[in-house]
Amino acid sequence: MADSVIAALSAQLGELQLAQIAHGRRAIILLEGPEGSGKKAVLRQIAAALDPCHFAVHQCHFERREAGQGHWLARFWGQLPTAGNTAIYFRSWYRRVLDDRVLGRIDESAVPRAFDEINEFEAQQRDYGTLIVKLYLNASAQAQGERLKQRRSNQWSPARHDEQVAVGDPAYARAVVELKAHSDTRWSPWKVIEADDDRTAIMAALEAIADAWAKAMPVQPPHIVDAPTRAA
Repeated sequence: MADSVIAALSAQLGELQLAQIAHGRRAIILLEGPEGSGKKAVLRQIAAALDPCHFAVHQCHFERREAGQGHWLARFWGQLPTAGNTAIYFRSWYRRVLDDRVLGRIDESAVPRAFDEINEFEAQQRDYGTLIVKLYLNASAQAQGERLKQRRSNQWSPARHDEQVAVGDPAYARAVVELKAHSDTRWSPWKVIEADDDRTAIMAALEAIADAWAKAMPVQPPHIVDAPTRAA
């Protein structure tokens, strides 16, 4: 049953992408959540549903050199999608108010400003016609622990050089509460995906993306050749 639902949602998403390409609409999909929350399983299904010529995946790690490279959001500007394309962020600018905050990489006094800058950044993208879908994968401490244990036992699993945060850490739980309180905006709301079960999370994520795209993408074909070059 789950496989047939996933297949149907994938097909729907593929059809919606055709309208996106034809109309030159830009889209951003964010996958947030700690290590072991099931983001990779969701990403694989999103990637399988879309035309690979029209999306790019950006993996966001902690950048130790960013302080010497200007504003902390600068590295994301060059990754924004062009007309007809989608940028998928496997982690994103929200690391600053989640992992970096919990691990003491930024001062607490900088957190309110970071939220303001993020909200302004996302508002600018929406003003320019970019659809933003933000998915937060919510996994229990038990599910996270089991996934990380399985990953460590796999000899082919890539080495992780970044510190990991635990779902059960009270500091992380508070950061997530504030994340939803300060960045769940009208123009880019959060969709929380319960992710203890991979298939359930995949179905919920694909459905959330398809629903958002169905509301945003025009159903009629473009009437002029240069329509895709315009800001939506």
